[in-house]
Amino acid sequence: MARLPVLSGAEVVTAFERAGWRRDRQRGSHVVMLKEGSIVSLSIPQHRELAPGTLRALIRASGMTVEGFLSFVR
Repeated sequence: MARLPVLSGAEVVTAFERAGWRRDRQRGSHVVMLKEGSIVSLSIPQHRELAPGTLRALIRASGMTVEGFLSFVR
């Protein structure tokens, strides 16, 4: 398994936007993202640091690999 960097919620949202996801709405501290053709929605908490398990679950739900996701992180 690839090691995940420590990322904030805003950095994760930006990475998923680069991967083709779009912001649909925000309620409180969670941004909900959708992708055309996908039945899954991602709910990303806007924390300073996302827990590694939370980030890994978001990546898995999006259908991406960790390596694929990391290619969108700068």
